Amino acid sequence: MSRWMSGGNGALALIAALFLASGALRIGGAGLALAEGGAAAPPSGPAAACTPDAGGLAMLAAARDRAAELDRREALVADREAAARAALAEVEQRLAELQAAEDRLARTVSLADEAAEKDIARLVTVYENMKPKDAAPLFAEMAPEFAAGFLARMRPDAAAAILAGLDPKRAYTVSAVLAGRNSGAPRN
Repeated sequence: MSRWMSGGNGALALIAALFLASGALRIGGAGLALAEGGAAAPPSGPAAACTPDAGGLAMLAAARDRAAELDRREALVADREAAARAALAEVEQRLAELQAAEDRLARTVSLADEAAEKDIARLVTVYENMKPKDAAPLFAEMAPEFAAGFLARMRPDAAAAILAGLDPKRAYTVSAVLAGRNSGAPRN
């Protein structure tokens, strides 16, 4: 290393030398271009630095086209995103409406079930309070499953008195339905 490159000034001197070499190459390159190109002199000053070649213009046009395409795609994605947000909001609104309708329906079904249960309980009470000889003919006319449903809700003594008043075959059929009503239920 030479003396002028040692110490703190060495790096600055190296950079200055590189700048000088770069300038010399550029000047030498301009001289070669004049020698190869003929008599026409290239533009000088700021115009020489800003004149693009055909390849540069093509790249610039391609970059602009690509930027325009990207802008178009970005707008399309933004439109799709807005449509998706709108659709999601509509779906959420409809789900809320469906949930509200389901809640209303559940309340209505619950009221209907309660009313039906009250009606059946009232009928059970009526049949329990009837004389067995008067209730037995009614149970003889009922479908066995229907009769078994009422008898299962009645007090055992009232149900026994009504079954005793039925024809033996009919009483057996109703008893079999009563016995088999919960046969499929799990036993744990």
